[in-house]
Amino acid sequence: MDENRIWLGILVFVVLVVGANLVMYAMVRGAFRSGGRGGMETMFKSIQAGRRKKENELDELRRTVQQLDEGRKDPPLDSE
Repeated sequence: MDENRIWLGILVFVVLVVGANLVMYAMVRGAFRSGGRGGMETMFKSIQAGRRKKENELDELRRTVQQLDEGRKDPPLDSE
């Protein structure tokens, strides 16, 4: 009985590993086939979209810092 459970456990483990690999393969293949384009092009476009968003945020931060610096450059008022 114990030997049958061991073999059943091994079989279940192998089926899970093979099933997970098939699912991942199907996901990657579907991602690389979207729109009939090559996989590298799709991957680069997705990376560039994230980079553009980050660059836009940094540009906005630069403008804000410049505005604050311009406001600080005004001559201080004499309090005396």
